[in-house]
Amino acid sequence: MSRQENDEVAARLDEIAAILTAQSANPFRVRAYRQAADTLRRLAVPVSQILLAEGIDGLDRIRGVGPSLARTIRDIVVHGYSPILQRLRGESDPVRLFTSVPGIGPRLAGRLHDEMGLDTLPQLEAAAYDGRLEQIAGVGPKRLTGIRDTLARRLGSTSAGGGSAGDIDIPVGELLDVDREYRDRARAGELHRIAPHRFNPRHDEWLPILHTERHGRHYTALFSNTARAHRLGMTGDWVVLYCDDGPREHQWTVITAAFGPLHGRRIVRGRERECATFYEATTPGMPADKTAVQVAS
Repeated sequence: MSRQENDEVAARLDEIAAILTAQSANPFRVRAYRQAADTLRRLAVPVSQILLAEGIDGLDRIRGVGPSLARTIRDIVVHGYSPILQRLRGESDPVRLFTSVPGIGPRLAGRLHDEMGLDTLPQLEAAAYDGRLEQIAGVGPKRLTGIRDTLARRLGSTSAGGGSAGDIDIPVGELLDVDREYRDRARAGELHRIAPHRFNPRHDEWLPILHTERHGRHYTALFSNTARAHRLGMTGDWVVLYCDDGPREHQWTVITAAFGPLHGRRIVRGRERECATFYEATTPGMPADKTAVQVAS
């Protein structure tokens, strides 16, 4: 039984490695997934048993695994899927993801995604603590407590609010540089394209995907494929950045400011003041960068 379970998890890791290879990711990152898969196949006990007895720290202690892979293994064992693998396949579906949380039905999940712009469980957790969820009709104290408890177990949070993107000290200049690299390479046609499942009935491979690194941090960048981005015609402007720093994955959206003193500039949503300070320090008096790659969707 242990061999079968571990083989199934290892197969998912091998699939991630294969897709990363096709998408020109860092070979060292690819090798880490493959080596972890080989390690799991040789384990004498099921990874689920290690997770139950020692938590995610037990997975982290498996030779060659580490925090990031431990998180991926946990997701596969506990939830039966990996958000990273779904994203690489183009299968990300925030609405379906949110409905997997007890207390959130399809209608509420749709509102969380379409009206509040939430895409991930860490974003949902942040909204559960900063007051946004409480403002939605039907989300009373009991339901809110249940949602918080579920997310804390799933995400391994150690403090109220978990680890939202704002908790990691990454300068906006780094995020804007990843955004620049993504848009430049997408415009030049240098990136692998995937066929997202959502809003893509013809299964066209239109969505460029970038894997890159900054200071040891792994980034994945894609144009936004949300209902809101399609409705507003921003699928060629809004760029979603995923940063894997090991213990957690963080997410930001970079957009072109439509008004105000940063009009025409690329800004990290929610970190506008930091972006203003960055531009004042690096390009005083320079004209705004109004470039935005347009990709047919």
